[in-house]
Amino acid sequence: MNKIMSRFILSGCVLCWILGCNRSRPELHVYTWADYIKPELVERFEKEHGCKIVIDTFDSNEAMYAKIKAGALGYDIITPSSYMVELMSRQGLLLRLDHELLPNITYIDEKYLQLTMDKEMQYSVPYMLSNTGLAYLKSKVPDFEASWASLGRADLKGRVTMLNDMRESIGAALKFLGYSLNTRNPEELKEAEKVLTLWKKNLAKFENEQYKIGLANGEFLLVHGYSGDLLQAQAENEDVVFVVPREGTSLSSDDLVIPKTAQEVRLAHAFINFLADPKVAAENSNFISYVAPNKGAYPMLDPALKKNPAVFLPDELKAKCEVIRDLGEDNAKYTAVWDAVKAAK
Repeated sequence: MNKIMSRFILSGCVLCWILGCNRSRPELHVYTWADYIKPELVERFEKEHGCKIVIDTFDSNEAMYAKIKAGALGYDIITPSSYMVELMSRQGLLLRLDHELLPNITYIDEKYLQLTMDKEMQYSVPYMLSNTGLAYLKSKVPDFEASWASLGRADLKGRVTMLNDMRESIGAALKFLGYSLNTRNPEELKEAEKVLTLWKKNLAKFENEQYKIGLANGEFLLVHGYSGDLLQAQAENEDVVFVVPREGTSLSSDDLVIPKTAQEVRLAHAFINFLADPKVAAENSNFISYVAPNKGAYPMLDPALKKNPAVFLPDELKAKCEVIRDLGEDNAKYTAVWDAVKAAK
């Protein structure tokens, strides 16, 4: 090799080293709900840890679980709801957390740990709290009643959506009937199937992601959805009103977990710890309109969020609400109802 070529190769290697060509950034793969973290916080973590965050989204706990159960690899962080955490941990799909790498979990509000299935945070750390409810356009929907019965209003036919989520939508019918959304009673579930089938005739569709945009732009007049999504729609259109039906609804905690197949375990712990930092949790909550159960974050929450009765529910209404539980073998009863509703004409 001549001297000119040697110098060319050496110069190229030096330039590559200067530009960081010889260093590949680790990638943290996050599997979560859509619009569930402030983008600037993602960028901040990437900069602080010299990594790249890759986000993939799911639209229901069941869809996420089916993918992971089928053997999907490559995810380092997932945000299932607490009842799904219980199922996944029981089936050995989750990694036990190292609390020494998570000093910020001391800020997690013990009161809201009662909503979770993993109260000692062995496999999960609470991320965001939510409840479902109804949102409508007040200028287009006169005489609105804060009841699940509103989903059957004939004057709204074709302009209504419900969540494409088995437990949430069946749960809405069960609460309307005065039953527990965790019932195992076949007769109560059959009644719920009839109610939900009737409501389906009124729907534009079952929908999990675009309903908030459709409501904000007037495509839909009444939607069933998650609190944060509906508050985001309200921020886009002041005509949007968000309410929790008087019969009660579901309360949930979406949790941060690390699947057993994760490749970036330490980085995943660092990301969980980052999100549990009070300043980060408050900034994130104020942006996505969900509430992080973080004691240190509460004083920094937007006052409008803290005072919203559809987010921080009055005690009387909260007493009628429930957390969705994993029902083991009885989950099949809900699957049967959901299949029947979906197949109904």
